[in-house]
Amino acid sequence: MKPSIQPHYDINRHTLAIMPAYHTDYETIVYENHQIYYVAESSLSMIKRACIEGGATYDGRRTAVSEITRAQSKVPIPIDTIDQIYTFPTHSPTKLECSWFFYHHIRTFMPDPDHAAKTIITFRNSIQLTIDATYATIERQIQRTSYCILRLTYRPYKTEQVMRQINYSPAHY
Repeated sequence: MKPSIQPHYDINRHTLAIMPAYHTDYETIVYENHQIYYVAESSLSMIKRACIEGGATYDGRRTAVSEITRAQSKVPIPIDTIDQIYTFPTHSPTKLECSWFFYHHIRTFMPDPDHAAKTIITFRNSIQLTIDATYATIERQIQRTSYCILRLTYRPYKTEQVMRQINYSPAHY
């Protein structure tokens, strides 16, 4: 049975992973909590469009996170900080073999015991995917993404500074 192919996919809070399809009819396979989609659109196109929907360009978000994490390659992307949608690539986003994983859905990850260059990712809903990336690569990407989340989400000192400026601004008198 031929899968139903969608021309586009909108990344959302249920998106677990976007992986290359290596198929002539569709470019990517998208995993959601209880659904798999076959999509003609490239993963990078989906990510870029989702960033715009989240309020900034992909390049702008990539530059900001690169500054924060000092990462120059395989930079995590905060697609939507309000909805807590953060993703990271397994390879350079321009490479065909690049997969994207969504941080908040990952429960565990471990080396594939049968293949040193592969990692098994288990999501919170118990779905498991074996991917072509080493355990060390995934561990580094998860660390980078968690640092990015920490820096972009938990900024009480910044909030306090802004509130002081608003409350004591001469324009309010």
